[in-house]
Amino acid sequence: MKFAFVFPGQGSQSVGMMEPYGDAPVVRATFDEASAALGQDLWALAAEGPAEAQAQTVNTQPLMLAAGVAVYRLWRQRGGPEPTAVAGHSLGEYAALVAAGVLQLTDAVPLVRLRAQAMQDAVPAGEGAMAAIIGLDGAGVEAVCAEAAQGEVVEAVNFNGPGQTVIAGHAAAVKRAADACKARGAKRAVMLAVSAPFHCSLMRPVGEKLRARLESLALGTPRVPVIHNFDVKPRSDPQRIKDAMVQQTFSPVRWIETIEAFAAMGMTHVYECGPGRVLAGLTKRISGSLQGGALEDAASLDQALAEVAA
Repeated sequence: MKFAFVFPGQGSQSVGMMEPYGDAPVVRATFDEASAALGQDLWALAAEGPAEAQAQTVNTQPLMLAAGVAVYRLWRQRGGPEPTAVAGHSLGEYAALVAAGVLQLTDAVPLVRLRAQAMQDAVPAGEGAMAAIIGLDGAGVEAVCAEAAQGEVVEAVNFNGPGQTVIAGHAAAVKRAADACKARGAKRAVMLAVSAPFHCSLMRPVGEKLRARLESLALGTPRVPVIHNFDVKPRSDPQRIKDAMVQQTFSPVRWIETIEAFAAMGMTHVYECGPGRVLAGLTKRISGSLQGGALEDAASLDQALAEVAA
């Protein structure tokens, strides 16, 4: 059986998010390691919140990174084999890189804190926005964005599933594009409660800050292929991986193509490794041949272990 792991990003956090996994020591140890590297108690943030603190980008990114790695380590401790390949949605790509042995958790946690702060700083509060466009194909959304820009930035930045695309950019341009998408036939255009317009070209300064920090880090060669968000390709050379991490900050997340790539690699199952099941749902919508599951609690982890052992 060939299976892939995918790691969730921002939006899958919740108060008490690790309780469904029981009291496995490896989960707590992972959070302790991440907390020491960051100088912040991430376990208390996961267990107690509050939700408002969890939702702050500078907290969400290290929190979700620790959660994804903790569930992966629990899987491995329970005897689960390494996946054939891995990927992560946006921030989740960092958990995938840790799982593949490219990044050490102690390096990754401060790195995503820097990434998050740079994202907050790149666009003044209120000047950027994001919206989810439901019921219009990605090419149609891209065409609308080109027309609605009018000298500002508005771009399709998350190709999440059939008829589900997220746009980002200057607030006024995003609003124009959202309205135009509805006029073009979209079922819904939902403004998202986010602190910055992620993955659009306004995030280029983030990439430069990230590049400067990455130059001081030693990356390993991946044990398993990591399919990168921005071009849906794996890399083995550490410098090329660094380049892909920089590009990812201001490039679209091509999630539909990522799942299709797994199918082309001969995967039968894709498991979401971490809290929630957003990505598992997208897998089922994108591919008719792949089984999409989620390691969202102890019971589903046991079920997945049984499936890969069969």
